[in-house]
Formats: sequence, C-alpha cells, structure tokens
Amino acid sequence: MVDPKKTEAVQKWPRPTSPTEIRNFLGLAGYYRRFVQDFSRIASPLTKLIQKNAKFQWTEECEQSFQKLKTCLTTAPILALPSVPGGFTVFCDASRVGLGCVLMQNGRVIAYALRQLKKHEQN
Repeated sequence: MVDPKKTEAVQKWPRPTSPTEIRNFLGLAGYYRRFVQDFSRIASPLTKLIQKNAKFQWTEECEQSFQKLKTCLTTAPILALPSVPGGFTVFCDASRVGLGCVLMQNGRVIAYALRQLKKHEQN
C-alpha cells in the first residue's frame, strides 16, 4: 500500500505557472516514466508548453495532463512482494525541487517514494 505521507507532496504540487515550473514537475515525473503507461502521451500537453518559442497558455488539456500525472505518481501500481533470496536494486534521483527512489527486485517494483522539497530546503 502506498504511504500517503510519501505521496502528499506530489498530490499537493501546485499548478505550474511558468515553463520553468513545468520543467521542474516533468523532471520529477519523468524519473518514474517507466512505471507510468503512456507517459509521453499523457505529458504531451505539458511538454508542448516548454518548447522553444511556445506561448505559455494553460488549457483544460494541460490541467487534465497535470492531474493525470499526479494521480499516476501517487497511486499504487501492481507491486511485487519481495523474496528473501533475491537481490535488490535501488534507483534514486534528486533535483532542486524533489527526490525519489524506487526499490526493485528481478525487474519488478517493490516500493517507491517521492518527496517535493520545500522552498527553504531547495537552497
């Protein structure tokens, strides 16, 4: 079961108001793209807003994309149970706005965690 405390930061992530904020969100979300089916299709409206010379205009399609990605990142995928004799692999990533880790065994997700850093922690 997903720990609500670990996903709260993503659930409360505010709507981006600039291309930089979209890049920050997509940077965190992109780390987990292999666990989100059709990630590129879902994120497409957001990636269009960060293209060079693109006008920043938040649409309903952008909002739906943003909310769908947050849902995908904060709801449990089908998690495998760990087996004692097998080894584990940990994938970690951090940026100026968040961090995340995935615990895997034999190519299957055992657990994961996300955390958005607060403004005072980003410095």
